[in-house]
Amino acid sequence: MSAKENQVVDHDYAASAVPQSARSGFMTMFMIMLGFTFFSASMWTGQQLAKGLDMGGFISALVIGGIILGAYTGALGYIGAESGLSLDLLAQRAFGTKGSYLPSAMISFTQAGWFGVGLAMFAIPVAKTLLGGSEMAIYALVVLAGVCMTGTAYFGIKSLTWISYIAVPCVAILGSIAMIMAINQGGGTLASQFAKESGSLTALTGAGLVVGSFVSGGTATPNFTRFAKDGASGLITTVVAFFIGNSLMFCFGAISYIYVGGNDIFEVMTNLGLFWMAVLVLGLNIWTTNDNALYSTGLGLANITGFGKKPMVLFSGALGTVLAVWMYNNFCGFLSMLNATLPPVGIILVLGYMMHKEDYAIGASPKLATVNWGAVVGVIAGAVFANTVQFGVASINAMVIAAICYIIGDKLK
Repeated sequence: MSAKENQVVDHDYAASAVPQSARSGFMTMFMIMLGFTFFSASMWTGQQLAKGLDMGGFISALVIGGIILGAYTGALGYIGAESGLSLDLLAQRAFGTKGSYLPSAMISFTQAGWFGVGLAMFAIPVAKTLLGGSEMAIYALVVLAGVCMTGTAYFGIKSLTWISYIAVPCVAILGSIAMIMAINQGGGTLASQFAKESGSLTALTGAGLVVGSFVSGGTATPNFTRFAKDGASGLITTVVAFFIGNSLMFCFGAISYIYVGGNDIFEVMTNLGLFWMAVLVLGLNIWTTNDNALYSTGLGLANITGFGKKPMVLFSGALGTVLAVWMYNNFCGFLSMLNATLPPVGIILVLGYMMHKEDYAIGASPKLATVNWGAVVGVIAGAVFANTVQFGVASINAMVIAAICYIIGDKLK
């Protein structure tokens, strides 16, 4: 057998740009990105919005937050598709070869954390309803879900595609049916129900919650849009998917709270007597996001350690499974705080591409710095500023500070 025949092809292109021959069509990319945004924790945000806003404020928060999140993720989606590079390879150009370890570690840490939290979000309510809520039942479901989700993430982008094609229609259709049933069984109009507890939030504060709910995951957008045919496809699928997917999750959470009680679609469906449908929707919802999160974690750890993506997926999946319940009980607040640390990474990746496009052309071999200190300082300063200054939208504050630091550093360099 020749050396060429013996060569193992990396279908996930962890260390190189995705060639045009491996790119996917519009619908495939749309389903992957839509599945990515089906995130159960966003339903919690929907509950918070319903508690603090009237219906007009709720819609305004969705629109304003959706525009900000769409612009951020859309820009990342575009450069991922145009360059064919993952977040970590983009970071090597913007942060330097060693400097890229910082964004890789940040995205790996947060996405692995949310993977573990997602496992517990599935196991705890299902075990309580079906198996009496014993610790043994919870841990057994965590392990079962962890093995299944790690297994599909291990096989890479093709598995993510198939899971998305199955999960997205199921979650969208069944979730919408349950939401309509809840409204029909409840009393009063949507506007009157929203008005009962409104007043504690402003539309701008609500928009900040919308952005913060998925800005950390959104930073990993290039990991998936690099498989799009071109930049326009990457941009459009990302913006539309983020706006539709996030809005659905917020509506599921808000309407479940104001009509039925609880903060997610699982509780709504269970209260409506649709337990097995609830298990299916919750499981598939979490599966799509968890697979994407673990996939990004594997790519990030591969950049740091030099090991392959697949063993890093197995390692982080096992770790997230073991720590899932602990992270669910102790870590959600910390992970939410970290949401403000990742937008600086994204804006620096976008600026790096805009200011040095020649370094991102497919086939280009630019001379990379070891550490770009303007980028590193920008991330740290942006994160500190966002978590200490209490005005505006934290993620936007972080991006502004990071952009200033990066541009100054680039000009000095």
